[in-house]
Order: sequence, then structure tokens, then C-alpha cells
Amino acid sequence: MKGTVKIGTRGSQLALWQARFIEHSLATNFPDTEFEIVIIKTTGDLVLDTALSKIGDKGLFTSEIENALLAGDIDLAVHSLKDLPTTQPDGLVIGAVAKRELPNDVLIAKTATSIASLNPNAIVATGSLRRKSQLLHLRPDVEVVDMRGNVPTRIRKFLESDADAMILAYAGIHRLGLDEYIKQIIPVVEMIPAVGQGAVASETREGELTSAMAMINDPDTSVCVRAERAFLRSLEGGCQVPIGAYAVYIGGDVSLKGFVGSLDGSTLIREGMNGSRDEPEKLGMELAEKVLALGANDILNEARLRTLEAG
Repeated sequence: MKGTVKIGTRGSQLALWQARFIEHSLATNFPDTEFEIVIIKTTGDLVLDTALSKIGDKGLFTSEIENALLAGDIDLAVHSLKDLPTTQPDGLVIGAVAKRELPNDVLIAKTATSIASLNPNAIVATGSLRRKSQLLHLRPDVEVVDMRGNVPTRIRKFLESDADAMILAYAGIHRLGLDEYIKQIIPVVEMIPAVGQGAVASETREGELTSAMAMINDPDTSVCVRAERAFLRSLEGGCQVPIGAYAVYIGGDVSLKGFVGSLDGSTLIREGMNGSRDEPEKLGMELAEKVLALGANDILNEARLRTLEAG
């Protein structure tokens, strides 16, 4: 590997944790290489007063970093995989996916200890339509409010607000050492995670750093997220529609669960399939076809229309 490798990342505490994690993993395998972390601001970092679903989601947290990678200003880009669009720009590839952290969502609350124990008509903060849909399906009485910002900022805003609870990803909370705020790790049977949630991806220029990326890639995680991303890609989804998927590798097979829901949570489709680890994309596409046959397209079109009208 070259003498100095520049790693591009967003500047949030969580993004820097992820970049340093990848840096440490590479340095362990390549002790003679120097690494430099380059902070790049993205559209998602600059526009903080608008819900993500109203901004658009094509590379909201990744495009500027990918442009720097294409221009040769950096050698490697580190992303939360759930932020990375399901197709890369020409010339870029996901070189490695690190071993995944627990992908579940978590409840942070002032008094409640679970979604079930929230007071009637409680106020719950989340900027995710996926979380909103599944939460309202479980608790149609609650009021959902938007709350944006990096993890520590959102926790501070929540504690200063009138909201009773907030939902975030376990991985971000845990990686920043903020587990004390977690009241419930929400079971996947109640809330299917976002595609790629809990996984850190390293993006490179095609054909470059191939051997280095192989050293830090976790094969099981990589297979599982490939199935999830194929499901999302087949449904043409993103943060503007409520979609989730989660795959696990068990005994030689990949078990994939997918979710599509209405914005108000009144209609949910949850289905699962098993498939070969040798063809994870095929599994993702087949599960997408299954939920489409059950009416997912009508649900997603309605969600897109309502999101557009709200914007």
C-alpha cells in the first residue's frame, strides 16, 4: 500500500469514530503506512432544519465524499452503510464492510422502559419514516415529531424538549459510549432496521486498495448487507419511503426479512425468505418481488406522494 492513505469522512463524532476504526484496522495490517483523516462536509451536514425525507436522499451524506474520492483528493471513503445509496458512481466500489454492530433500534425515554410502556399519546422523536411507520403500527396513539442532528446533539435536544421518548440506532449510541441513555433495545420483530444499519463501509476507486480492503472485510456481514441492499434497490427506496431489511447468516443460508409500510403505520407488509450466501442479490430481489406482489408498490407510491405534498 502507498506511503500515505487519505481517509475521507464526515466530521460528526460518530463518523470520526468509524473513520478511526477503519484506520486502526488498516494500520494493524499495514504498520508501515501512514494514514490521514480528511473531514468533508456533506449536504446532510449543512441542511439541519429540514426533515431528511423532504430534502431527497440520493447521496445526502455521501456525494461530496464520493466526489473527493473520484477526484483523487482522498484514497478511501468511510461511510455508515445505511447512508450509502444502493448504486455507486462509475469507478467506485464498496471495497470492504467491517463486522457489523448490533443493528437494532433503541428507545431513549424519560420515564418509559419500552414502546409498550409509553404513556398514552406520548410524544416520540425520530427523523426516520421507517421508524415512524413501525412505531405507529405498534402505538397509533403516539405523536411523532422530527428531530435531526448528530447523535449527541439529538440526545441533548431530546432532553431539553417536551418529547417523552426518542428512537435511534443502537450502533451509534454504543460506539459513542452513550449506552446509559438506552431504555430498550427494540426487537427486530417490532422494528426492522434500516438497510445496512450498524455496518461501516469503506468505498474505494475500482481496482485500487483491493488487497488492503480484503484484510478488513467481514465476509458474513458483506453477504448479509448485499442481500439487504438488493431488496432496497429493487424497490427503488430510500429515506423518503418507509422500507427496512435485515439479513443474518445462519447455518449456510442467509435469512432476510423485509418491511414496507405506510406513513401512518396503518398498513405494513413484513415478509422473509432464506437463500444461498452465494447469491445474496438474488435473495434480495426475490423478496422484493414477493412484497410487491402483496401490494408494496401501492403503499410506496402513496408514501412518495404524501412526502412530496408535505415538502
